[in-house]
Amino acid sequence: MKSLFEKVWQKHIVQQIPDGPSVLYIDRHFIHEVTSPQAFAGLEKRGLKVFRPKQIVATADHNVPTLDQHLPIKEELSRLQVEALTKNCANHGVELYGLGHPYQGIVHVIGPELGVTQPGMTIVCGDSHTSTHGAFGAIAFGIGTSEVEMVMATQCLLQSKPKLMRINIEGELNKGVVSKDIILYIISKISASGATGYFVEYAGSTIRGLSMEARMTICNMSIEMGARGGMIAPDETTYAYLKGKAMAPKGEEWDKALVEWKKLYSDTDAKFDREINIDAATIEPMITYGTNPGMGVGVTGHLPETNEIIESERPSYLKSIQYMNLGAGTKIKGRKVDYVFIGSCTNSRMEDLRMVASFVKGKQKAKDVEVWIVPGSRQVELQAREEGLDKIFEAAGFQLRQPGCSACLGMNEDKIPAGKYCISTSNRNFEGRQGPNARTFLASPLTAAVAAITGEVSDVRDWL
Repeated sequence: MKSLFEKVWQKHIVQQIPDGPSVLYIDRHFIHEVTSPQAFAGLEKRGLKVFRPKQIVATADHNVPTLDQHLPIKEELSRLQVEALTKNCANHGVELYGLGHPYQGIVHVIGPELGVTQPGMTIVCGDSHTSTHGAFGAIAFGIGTSEVEMVMATQCLLQSKPKLMRINIEGELNKGVVSKDIILYIISKISASGATGYFVEYAGSTIRGLSMEARMTICNMSIEMGARGGMIAPDETTYAYLKGKAMAPKGEEWDKALVEWKKLYSDTDAKFDREINIDAATIEPMITYGTNPGMGVGVTGHLPETNEIIESERPSYLKSIQYMNLGAGTKIKGRKVDYVFIGSCTNSRMEDLRMVASFVKGKQKAKDVEVWIVPGSRQVELQAREEGLDKIFEAAGFQLRQPGCSACLGMNEDKIPAGKYCISTSNRNFEGRQGPNARTFLASPLTAAVAAITGEVSDVRDWL
C-alpha cells in the first residue's frame, strides 16, 4: 500500500526524529557556480572537507556566456563565480565539467544524459529545477545554500515528509500539443501555488506514452505550481533511455539495478492526499500572459476580464498585465514578439531542437525577430551539428549558440532588452527574469518556433 514516493523515501531514512523531520541519505548531489561558493566557504571555516566527493557532480551553467566560450568571461561577477567553482572543486576533489569539457552543460540536462540520474535515487542541487530528475522515478528537489553545505559535510539532509498528490492524465494529445503544454495547462488550472506542500506523481496513459525528454519537461516545472518536486514511475522507456549511458550501470550491475528499478511504482491501493484527473484531449497549445507561470491560457484564448479574477487577487493581476502592457480580456494571439529563446533546463534537449528544426526547415524567421537556440549541453550541441540542425537553423536565420542557462535568467550576458517581448521555452516569467523590464511569454518549442517565423504569437496548429 505504498506510493512510488514512499518506497524511495523510506529506503533513504537514516534516522527518524520523533515528531520531527527525517535524516535522509542523499545519493547524488549536483552543484553549480551560483549556490556552491558559500557552502564551500562554510565547510572551510569549520575545517571540514567534503564528506563524499565522488557523489557530487559539478558543472558551470548559470553564469557562462553562450558565445566565444574559449575567451575569458566578460561579466566580472560571472567570471568570479565560475573561477570560485573551479578552485573549490580542485581543493575538495570534486569532478567538475567546466567550460571546454565535453560533458559541460546545464546541470539538469547533463545528469540524465550521462546516466548519473537513475531510478530510486535521492537527488539534490542548490537549484529549484532539480525536480527535473524525478522523471526517472527519483526523489529530486532543490535545496538552499545552507543545505548544500549540510549535504557536502554529511551526505545527509534533514527533511520533513511532504503531502502526496497524483495527477492522472489520460488519452491522446491533440496535434501541436507537447509536454510543455501539458504542464503549463496543469499550472494554469491549479495556480502557481496549487501544489504547495506536496510532492507530485504524474501518471496515466498520456504520461506513459511520453519520451524521457518530454517527461523531464513536465517534472522540471513541478516547482512552478509550488510543489516540492515531481516524479514519474520508471518503465521500459526509462530503461531504454539509460542503457549504455556513460555512467549507467553495466553488465551484471545493470541486471541487478533493473530488478530494483522494476519495483518502483505506486501500488494500486496507494493513498494520495489529493488526486487530479485530466483528459488529454482538453489541452491545446498553451502560452503565459502574466508574471507567474500560472497565468496561462490556450493560444487562441484571451486574458481574463478583471471581474473574473478573485477580488483579493485583482491588484496583483492588474499589476502583472500592466507590466506586460496587455489589457484585461484581450486576445493573446497576434501579439508581436521581438525575441525567441529556445533553451533552458526545460526545453534544450535533442528532442526539443529536432522538433524546432523539423518545423522551421525551409522557412525564414520574421525579419524583426532575434532567435537564439541554446543547447542544454556540449553533447546536445555536438549532436545537433552532426545531424545538420545547425544548417537548418542558420538557413532560417536562427542563431545556434553554445550551452548554458542563457536567457532563462538575467544572470549572464544573454539578456532580453527592457520592454521587449520574448517568447521563451524556459520555466519562469517573473518581472525582470530575462533582464530588467523584459517581458516573457512561456510556451512550448513548437509555439516558440512558429512565433519566430510569423513574428507574433501564433497557433502552430494552423501550420501543421
